[in-house]
Amino acid sequence: MNDNSKVLVGLLAGLAAGAALGLLFAPDKGSETRDKLSQSLKDLGDSIKDKAADEINNLASLRDKVVDSVKSKLRQTEEEFVDDVEHA
Repeated sequence: MNDNSKVLVGLLAGLAAGAALGLLFAPDKGSETRDKLSQSLKDLGDSIKDKAADEINNLASLRDKVVDSVKSKLRQTEEEFVDDVEHA
């Protein structure tokens, strides 16, 4: 996980904690407060799932780039080897 991802996760966790504390100390009825808290936690879970999906996509993209780069280097090395063998 890169630094931006860590900051975003920390920010989301802080927002969720602040929202939870705000709801707990709000003058609403207990059932309303629990419903609001439940919804806030659900939203946080959805945000984390979305971020995780984005990071998985980023890793898959990075993997594809690395594989393509390695394949390209292998082809280049093979061509250079064949040229060296033909000229030897």
